[in-house]
Amino acid sequence: MSKITRDQITGMNFHYKHYPLEYFLDAMVQYECKKIELWGASPHFYVDELTLSEMRKIKREIDRRDLSVVCFTPEQCVYPINLAAKEERIRERSIQYFLKSAEAAKELGAPLLLVTPGWGYENEDSQEAWKRTRDSLEKLADVAARLELTLALEPLTRVESNIICDAKSLKKMLEEVNSPSLKGMIDTIPMALANEDFNDYFNLLKDEIVHIHFIDGKPEGHLVWGDGVLPLQTYVDQLSQHGYQGALTLEYTSYQYVQDPDQAMERTLDVLSGVLSD
Repeated sequence: MSKITRDQITGMNFHYKHYPLEYFLDAMVQYECKKIELWGASPHFYVDELTLSEMRKIKREIDRRDLSVVCFTPEQCVYPINLAAKEERIRERSIQYFLKSAEAAKELGAPLLLVTPGWGYENEDSQEAWKRTRDSLEKLADVAARLELTLALEPLTRVESNIICDAKSLKKMLEEVNSPSLKGMIDTIPMALANEDFNDYFNLLKDEIVHIHFIDGKPEGHLVWGDGVLPLQTYVDQLSQHGYQGALTLEYTSYQYVQDPDQAMERTLDVLSGVLSD
């Protein structure tokens, strides 16, 4: 059984959004997070605003601190990005946004680019939205293959999407796209809201899971460990049993942490110190 270690804990800049990017990078060094997941949004790293030279300058700042970007996650859960959009102009704009994001991921040295399925209208045939997402992912997977990137497809909560919200629908989409450049990932909040756990995902998808957002919840919310009700010890035990060796990203999207993001990190690491191996 492979132990889950402290080195797998990965910092993310979402709850540092009210601080400069350099502040976040320095904090990751302070808290001994060797890996980061970069959330691509203004003012830190919005792909539609940055020139190639600006991206490379940010990469140098990351390198100077001996940090590595394990995943690039462009903002995509709010307007106007939707890979399943019925309107062709919106869907095409969304695809182009991800193509730019793929180039950015390559510049950052990130092996993974996170993608989400989008959503279809609630009053249309759900299969039509499913097909639009599949077609979009097929196009993106072809580009990812050329760039030697892997797309990490994240299920969302049912409030966010009516396309992929659980392990079974994730498996179905991966099978239909059928590309080695498209894999699955897990966020503990949609997982818990679907009444699933890591066993459900790994028993079904095995090594198709390449990335995890590892946060507490009630079960909704993206909370610091200890602020929610999710079974931390059980989750760590399950991940150990399945031999997961990838990143465990602390994705804190709740606004209660943006004023004092360092405190959120400190409380998290204190809780995790009791369940992780060195």
